[in-house]
Amino acid sequence: MSLSLNQWTTRRWSVAEAVGGCVRHGLGVIGLWRQNVAEQGLAESVKLVRDAGLRVSSLCRGGFLTAGGLPGDEGRRAFAEALDDNRRAIDEAAELEAACLVMVVGGLPGVQPGEPLAAGASRDLAGARERVAEALAELAPYAGERGVKLALEPLHPIYCPDRAVLSTLGQALDLALAHPEEQVGVVVDTFHVWWDPRVFDDIARAGRRIASYQVCDYLHPLPEDVLLGRGMMGDGVIDFKPITRAVLDAGYTGDVEVEIFNADIWAADPDEVVATMKARYEDVVVARR
Repeated sequence: MSLSLNQWTTRRWSVAEAVGGCVRHGLGVIGLWRQNVAEQGLAESVKLVRDAGLRVSSLCRGGFLTAGGLPGDEGRRAFAEALDDNRRAIDEAAELEAACLVMVVGGLPGVQPGEPLAAGASRDLAGARERVAEALAELAPYAGERGVKLALEPLHPIYCPDRAVLSTLGQALDLALAHPEEQVGVVVDTFHVWWDPRVFDDIARAGRRIASYQVCDYLHPLPEDVLLGRGMMGDGVIDFKPITRAVLDAGYTGDVEVEIFNADIWAADPDEVVATMKARYEDVVVARR
């Protein structure tokens, strides 16, 4: 496995700066975010990555597929817009030759991330998950034609209302199995799955469906904004090495991406963050046999 810098860990860096940082620190792999790629320009981002001799471990993110559960024309329009945006994301991932497009599938229809619950918000969790399955049926063949693997990312249950109605690796895997392996896989993100009593069984069941392995720690106590509760490996409660061993034993041969949402880390010197990330990867994450 190779260590990859997910661009969000050094959020202040543009694509050009993150590529330069990877080169300085001897990293051969980078995970990119769509908004940063758009700011840099897709063609320029592709050139920067290729000229530096880097690979793209993932493009984040596609998804947010559940708004089709809104009533009437609003739902139909939202579903069509989500499909169009995800097709654009797939095209971008293909241009970048990304190993996968990470899919954060979306929360309950009408529930907005970080905002108070609106009067018309849906409580139909089963229906929201059905919308995800319907969208995948449309998007998976499109992705397959372009050589892009969709990687379903289950999120910790605290994010179920507004970001991802897939809360366990098992749920994500059950959806993925309806499609060819080269079209749809799953993400194992330690922050989101460490708590799950079935995680080791589901990692084994996923096997080569594991499209991405992402690591960061789960801080305790969580900050007021729980989205920023990710920490540098070793600063929280996760025991990484058994998870890493399980991912390896399942046959995963891809990259290990460090993806951290944390205000203090974002405010720090990005070069110092990357240096710490490399050291913690070796000391905390890697499962030495």
